[in-house]
Amino acid sequence: MSSSVFQSTNYKWIVFAVVGLGSITNVIHHGGVSIALPTIAQYFNVPLTTIQWVVLAESLAISAMLLPMGRLSDIVGRKPIYVTGILLFGIMALLAGSSPSLSNSLGVSSPILLMIFFRIFQGMGAAMSQATGMAMITSVFSDEERGKSLGAHGSIIGTGGILGPIVGGILITYIGWQWVFWINVPLCLVTFLVTSLFLDSARFSSSASGNRSYDWIGASLSTAVLLTFLVTASNGATMGWFAPPIIGGIITFIATLFLFIWWELRTESPMLDLTLFRTGPFSVGIATNYLSFLGVTSFRFVIPFYLQSALRMSPAQIAYVLIPNAVSRIIFGPLTGNLSDRFGRRPFTTAGLALCGIGLYMMGFMGENTSIWYVIISITVFSSGSGIFASPNSAAIFESAIQSRYGVVSALVNLSRNAGNVTGIAIATAIVAGTMMGSGYSSDVDAVMIAGKGSDLLGVFISGMKFVYFSMGTIQILSAFANLITREPSLRNIT
Repeated sequence: MSSSVFQSTNYKWIVFAVVGLGSITNVIHHGGVSIALPTIAQYFNVPLTTIQWVVLAESLAISAMLLPMGRLSDIVGRKPIYVTGILLFGIMALLAGSSPSLSNSLGVSSPILLMIFFRIFQGMGAAMSQATGMAMITSVFSDEERGKSLGAHGSIIGTGGILGPIVGGILITYIGWQWVFWINVPLCLVTFLVTSLFLDSARFSSSASGNRSYDWIGASLSTAVLLTFLVTASNGATMGWFAPPIIGGIITFIATLFLFIWWELRTESPMLDLTLFRTGPFSVGIATNYLSFLGVTSFRFVIPFYLQSALRMSPAQIAYVLIPNAVSRIIFGPLTGNLSDRFGRRPFTTAGLALCGIGLYMMGFMGENTSIWYVIISITVFSSGSGIFASPNSAAIFESAIQSRYGVVSALVNLSRNAGNVTGIAIATAIVAGTMMGSGYSSDVDAVMIAGKGSDLLGVFISGMKFVYFSMGTIQILSAFANLITREPSLRNIT
């Protein structure tokens, strides 16, 4: 690629498009897998508590590897980490979709466990691209265009959110669920080629200054902290919080957390600069980002089972019902990003979270005979709030840190999102499965899908779903209040 292209004033939009291609590939895959979960559960004949790990395994790996990969990209450069992540993601998607046949060839007795194993490494690839993508965007755009660029990136994610369920639903209905994974192979190949051609290796080389040594101890401790927290939280409600493994997990989490903090405060080149959290808007922004995705993931995880079991919809029909969830992000991402550049972040983050809470409360009233239009309106209210909140909150987080720390900030933004994904699925699963088992049923989703309207089993499932949505709605309202009483970030970069 000619050096004149790299030096062009429009090069920032080339970088934006290249990173956006990787982001949309990831989101399309995530949406397709979410739609495929009921079908995969039936194919392998596994309960809800098992099928959740198809998503959880990837999310755990992403969460555990984001900070280490973000810091590593500061040292070796963002482009090699990004490109490697795209390749790893595509290869593991191919293997995950092939898990039934590979289990026979390899002599593995459980193909679902083999799929989960591949999903762990797929998550590692996703972490490498996520930890570097947003940092590359923020490094080529000026401070005055922060909200604009992040809002536009949100629109790309929203477009992927539309395409993911639609493409996934069509593939599941007409070809097979395996293609939800295999479709990523050509997408990742195109992304790899475009990235290799259009990303300037010199511009995205190491940005670290001073001591460039990698904090291997901090990386190991951060991984241990996140894994013990997420695995313990994922299993606490189903195993019982006083079960010996859960108590052991809590003790291990607390011990590793204190050890991580102690080490990061004393080392010369920390994995995570903890002074970032001294700023109130930064801490609240990260916390509410996590809580927002707690609600988003709980909604996404439960709603396909409800639509397929209670309203008897096909995967393709479910995909169309979920379109407003993504359209709202496409509309509100750039709009609120631009407006928050002019009027401040807090009005939009507060209003967005409040709308999320209202939408989840509305979903809490859904039942066996609910009109599909009520479902669509509820989803639209919720997703509009999510779209209004996202880009102003991300901009507020970046505003609260100096530019030399944007790599770590980018990793933390994505980490809070993925941690919300993991715990959101775990909490929703624990509530629904616990409600079913508490009423004398197993957590077998296949039985729920078969049960007809008016059956006790379907009624119990819906009761669990209602509790999920009411609980998450309350969390969003409390998050909105936290935003309301937090001061605006420094306006030094807002024009």
